[in-house]
Amino acid sequence: MKGETGHGTRQPGTRGRPASGGVGKLRIGDNWNVITIIALSQNNPLKAIAEFVENSIDAKARTITIIRGKERGETYLKLVDDGEGIPRDHAGTPDFTYVATHIGASLKRRLKEKGAQGIQGEFGIGLLSFWTVGESLTILSAGQDGRTYQMVLRRNEPGYTISSRKSLFTHGGTELVVRPLLAGLRQLSGEKIQGYLAAELRDRIRSSGVRIRILDRSAKKELEVLPRQFTGRLLHELESVPSDRGEISLELYLNGFASANHVSLFRSGTRVVSSLGEIDALNIDPWNSGYLQGMVDAPFLQLTPGTRTGVIHDDSFDALTRALETVGEQLKRIIALEKEAEEEQVSRNILKSVQKAFKEAFLTLPPEDYDWFDLHTGRRGGGSGGTGRREGNGDAIEAAHGASEGESGGAEEHTQGLAAGDVRDPDGAESSSAEREFFSYPGPLFAAVIVPSSVVMKVNTKRGFRCIPRDRSRRPIEDSVEIRWTVREGEGLLSAEGGEITSFTAPAEPGLTVLEASVRQGQTLVTAKAMVTVSEELVERELGAGEKPGKGLPGYTYLRAPGELWRSRYDEKNNLVVVNNGHRDYLYAAQKHARKLKYICRLFAKELVLTNFPGFDSGELLERVIELSLYAEENLR
Repeated sequence: MKGETGHGTRQPGTRGRPASGGVGKLRIGDNWNVITIIALSQNNPLKAIAEFVENSIDAKARTITIIRGKERGETYLKLVDDGEGIPRDHAGTPDFTYVATHIGASLKRRLKEKGAQGIQGEFGIGLLSFWTVGESLTILSAGQDGRTYQMVLRRNEPGYTISSRKSLFTHGGTELVVRPLLAGLRQLSGEKIQGYLAAELRDRIRSSGVRIRILDRSAKKELEVLPRQFTGRLLHELESVPSDRGEISLELYLNGFASANHVSLFRSGTRVVSSLGEIDALNIDPWNSGYLQGMVDAPFLQLTPGTRTGVIHDDSFDALTRALETVGEQLKRIIALEKEAEEEQVSRNILKSVQKAFKEAFLTLPPEDYDWFDLHTGRRGGGSGGTGRREGNGDAIEAAHGASEGESGGAEEHTQGLAAGDVRDPDGAESSSAEREFFSYPGPLFAAVIVPSSVVMKVNTKRGFRCIPRDRSRRPIEDSVEIRWTVREGEGLLSAEGGEITSFTAPAEPGLTVLEASVRQGQTLVTAKAMVTVSEELVERELGAGEKPGKGLPGYTYLRAPGELWRSRYDEKNNLVVVNNGHRDYLYAAQKHARKLKYICRLFAKELVLTNFPGFDSGELLERVIELSLYAEENLR
């Protein structure tokens, strides 16, 4: 049987053009031209496949199998379901003629008007979307006589053919085959179909309980379409919102900020718009904030017939926007609290990273130059015995030892106000010796560091150096290691070539000396170096009048002062670096986490140097800032 899908022109008759000034009724002048426009209005082949799947769900299918393969040199896409099949005519055969000759006259729309539930189609044009997938569409369905019948439609052709088809077995569902696929769809993989259907038909799959399998024979993969799962904290208090046109269902999840987070618009379980931000009227906070995932389902919306991926901005849409305004303010408050918690966590992480970087830097820098912070001895600020300058080899080695112990004792877990040597449990009580011993148990040798690793010495003076072997977690290793010292470059004398500690005597002439320590544990050998600058004179720092010895590394806080030039200040009373988060440099740095981390680290370096070296000229202060920033940023993570 052959037929035409509405190809024709206007027939002559009594109905002509209305007289000038009269009234008339719109009619289609060229049926085939309209059909072509409708068929080509769907520009997304994945959406066309979703249309086929929805037809199967509307036919009450419980299992749908999508097969992608190649046969006789042609790629094809096949969909097989176990639904009710094509409605039959009075003779008991599939009524393909009605399907082909009633484009735009949807049987499903009439069923919905009679009260049928769970049906999506309403325009009668879904099958035409095969034009965006392949060259021909074959639909097979069984009749009451047990025979299989088929209808074939071809792209860009108005005709259709209906015939019986020999088959060993018949099933009660429908089989749909599109072949060959268009040349531009070579990358249409099973994974892409799976991901699209999981998002597009999320709630239809959940509510109907249908199982959708994808057999990608070209890629030799079998996939199952599972409804997309959102991430984050479900906002149980916002499950629905009333509107003038009916109830709107909400399923919203609160997340940390990410540009990929968005809320989709659905109608009766089928996605209409992937992000509310695509609609101008809803491209506003909180829907475009980047903190929400989920869906808004408004079953009363009117869709654009051709693509069914757009919404008509009529009274129903206006009812949706007004209803969403009622929950917008509540969502803004929830997101504001999330932002505060997120910023607090970021600040804690930044403080932890900056303090750890400076502790590592102080471990390699001369302790007598930075002892104002009292980080090398493991004492808290205000402890007794603080002096402006340490003298002698013994104090230097004790300082190096204290810095190492502070590092290995969990310094990264300390909050502001705790020096590197304090070890506390989560409740604030001091950990027992057994606990400290357990968590400090070192692993195999991984690296080594010389303390200090950079120092300036006066000619003909003497000072001590210590080599600290470490495991991968930077815990010090004290046993089963052999350490050998050498003067790798320059002049000077070592008091001992073996052991953990040695003394170095500077030469009589200024210059640069490189000390090297080689550490061996079994077959593992690592080396560490220290740079010694020998100078004729040293600028020595003494405590000023009323200056307190040590306070530990400061914390930091924000003070918004836009338009003011200062970037940071040191609050000596509270031991805090106050950062101007209204400064243009901060706003620029805050755009990227790594850049913000470096910016705050440099502000710390500036404030620490200014506080630690009062009275020094600007050139010396700049040299110290570069020195401290260099060693701190090397350990910044």
